[in-house]
Amino acid sequence: MRVVIAGGGTGGHIIPALAIADELKSAYGAEVLFVGTPRGLESRLVPQAGYPLRLIEVGQLKNVSLWTKARTMVDLPLSLLKCRGLLKEFRPDAVVGVGGYASGPAMGAAILGGVPTLAFEPNAYPGLANRLVGKRVNAAAVNFAPAARYFRNAQVTGIPVRGEFFRLKPRAEGAAPHLLVFGGSQGARALNTSMPQIAAALLEAVPGLTILHQAGARHAEATLAAYQASEAPAGRWEVHAFLDDMPRRFEAADLVLARSGASTVAELAAAGKPSLLVPFPQAADDHQRKNAEVLAAAGAARMLLEVELTPERLKRILTGMLANRQGLERMSAEARKLAHPDASHRIAEMVRAMAR
Repeated sequence: MRVVIAGGGTGGHIIPALAIADELKSAYGAEVLFVGTPRGLESRLVPQAGYPLRLIEVGQLKNVSLWTKARTMVDLPLSLLKCRGLLKEFRPDAVVGVGGYASGPAMGAAILGGVPTLAFEPNAYPGLANRLVGKRVNAAAVNFAPAARYFRNAQVTGIPVRGEFFRLKPRAEGAAPHLLVFGGSQGARALNTSMPQIAAALLEAVPGLTILHQAGARHAEATLAAYQASEAPAGRWEVHAFLDDMPRRFEAADLVLARSGASTVAELAAAGKPSLLVPFPQAADDHQRKNAEVLAAAGAARMLLEVELTPERLKRILTGMLANRQGLERMSAEARKLAHPDASHRIAEMVRAMAR
């Protein structure tokens, strides 16, 4: 079986795409070719994973300047033609679109060429590329049930998540409370600004509390300086640019303060971790807010919009959540109900079933 996986841009798209590729390769011996853009994370992560990658030039259409939109409109027909040439050369049995810039042209070329297509949508509200092809694909794998109505033959499969997140040890009875602040790989300016302002008061209000804060490479130095300038006891907080071994970091946390990107919410569900989610307001189509709403409606998380975020309100919410051990346990149980441990396997089966 030969499969093209197209799209990427962010980790929320490309990390699950790599998990799908690994499952297709291990379960069916599939030969997988990725199609992406030079600007997306796929340009680094796909070669590192050992898969071939072909690049096309296509940009954004949403939340960009008129000049960028015009350039993208010029690039689109050329990228569509290039994708048609790639498909004729590679002769795939199926094309999987994971959203992102390169997904649209590749899926469009596959539909025009009669190649079976599967759309993967990690967010509660599909991105532009998937919305454009949603009713023309053969099938779709979605993470949230509300997204299914935008596609033909959609199944709620969840997002592929590393198995370690499903095997975390429970927090020890009587362990000191621990807060993980996680703004994604790039960090979150709102969290980096607000948390140092409340750290001292929060640590005083919650006995024994410790804080681990991932600030992102661009903001780590300023965030560290802000904590140091506060009166928060130095031994009870840490700031890092980037955290490795995220399953272990989740395991140690009683509560996670985070953005609500698709991969983050999938990992929270797999780990069964209660969370306070602050959606990134500039995310395309406001998809982070819609992701957070799903978890909040299920009782697995609380949502705090950035426009409503003040240091005082953030402190009050975090203090109340950390003091309510039974409440955190209920949220943990509800989060686990949203997890999909067999997501990679189910998506690979869908691709195999429709492959020509």
